[in-house]
Formats: sequence, structure tokens, C-alpha cells
Amino acid sequence: MVGDLHTHSRKSDGSMYVEDIVAYAKRVKLDYLALTDHDTMAGVPIAMEAGEKLGVQIIPGVEISTKDYQRGRPVHMLCYFPKDTDTLQEELNKTLRSRAETKKQMIEKIMKIYPITWEYIARFSRESESIYESHIMQALADHGYTNTVIGSLKDDLISKGGSCYVPNAYPDTREVIRLIRDVGGLAVIAHPGQFDSLELCAEVAEKKEIAGIEYAHPRNAEDVKASIKDICTKYDLIMTGGSDFHGQFAKFPHPLGSFVTQGLAIQRLIDLSKT
Repeated sequence: MVGDLHTHSRKSDGSMYVEDIVAYAKRVKLDYLALTDHDTMAGVPIAMEAGEKLGVQIIPGVEISTKDYQRGRPVHMLCYFPKDTDTLQEELNKTLRSRAETKKQMIEKIMKIYPITWEYIARFSRESESIYESHIMQALADHGYTNTVIGSLKDDLISKGGSCYVPNAYPDTREVIRLIRDVGGLAVIAHPGQFDSLELCAEVAEKKEIAGIEYAHPRNAEDVKASIKDICTKYDLIMTGGSDFHGQFAKFPHPLGSFVTQGLAIQRLIDLSKT
């Protein structure tokens, strides 16, 4: 029993349709798949319907954008098996709206440099629940200004420090952890190696505020993984894994199933979700 518990579709900033991701999971012999689009669960019902047809077990999930204001760092929280999805999505919609607004401000700046239009960018964002960097860069690529959606031009324009970058405000990490608990979900800190979140992991683990930490992930170096293992062993937490699949919209290619969660960890998540 094996699963990829970190994936993104066109409902946020991935390049593949939800149904295609589920079919792909079947082809690479995954037993379980979690669709964890950014701040939206809009694709989960589609995934569950496709999974039922194809024999792939779908774990409902979402990746929530937060900030550890104590340290001034972003933190991504994975929420699995939320029971009150309406309340959860109502809160996440605030982030979807603020993200769209900041992206619109970035687009206004970009339009002063490149002759692209709102309407053209909308072609790429219409299936998503918000506007993401990949949608802007697809429009620029179509116009011939780059041949790489996630590459150096993106870094120069709209990555942090880029000439057209506009920062967004995100909810406090600890408030989101409480929200996940309140809606009956399981909180897992995603890829702590990316944002140097190990100290935070240890703090919330000691307080028994999380169910697990993402261990197998392309942005977790070996020393980070060793620290994650130590924390999870000490506090009896679940070590999850996922490829953070975005299809072609990733800086480095990581196919579905290249990083996974093993059977015992999956079973612990399922068991916890029933308590």
C-alpha cells in the first residue's frame, strides 16, 4: 500500500486536470492519492468520483498557505480528512480572494512592460479557483517572451524580489492549525525543508497540535529528513510523503509517485480520521 499525498491540479496551479491525475496514479500503481490544491478543495469531489471508477483510493486534502509571524517565514500546512469542509473553505476563500487581488496588481505592472491582456491571462486561470504565477507566465510564454513557464523570467518578474512582485498576507500558522482541528481535519506541516520550519515543527509537535510532518519531499534534504524523523519518533507523529506534483508547472520535474507515503503511515492517517 503506497500513496502520493501531495498533488496539485488545474484547480490551483497545476497543469493537469483532476481526472488525468487520478488516471495517472492508476498507471503508476498508486493505491492512494491525495489532491491537495492550494487553499481549495474544489477538485476533491472530482477526484473521488474518478478514483471510485479506477480503483484509486482518494484522501481528501488541501494545502493551506500560512505564515509563522513569530519567525517571519511562510509555512504550508496540509490538511487531510476535514469533516466540516464548508467552514474550512469559507476561511480559505479569504486567501483565494487576496491572492487574486495581489496577482492582479502584479499583472497591472507587467502590462506596462509586455503587451499582454487581462483576457489572455484569463484563458489560463479560468479553471482555477484563483490566479497563480503559472497563469501569468503561460500568457507570456504564448507571446514568445519565454519558453519556460517556471523559469528565469518568472524569477525576474513575479517571484519574491521580482520587479513586479506584490506580497500577499496569509493567515497565522497557529490559527490555521486550530482551524484544521476545529473542522475535524488532520494537520501535517508540509516540506519543512523549504522554509526552514523545523523549529516550528518541534514546538507544535510537543504541544500535540499536529498529526504529522511531510518527510518524503523533493525539497527536504537528508539532514532535514533526519530531523523530521527524530521529531516524529519523539512525539509519535506520522511521517507523510508526496511529490508536490504540479505537472509541467514546476521548476524541477518530479513525476507523480516519485515521493510517497508508505502503507503504515497511510493507515494511521485513516485511523486517526475516524476518531
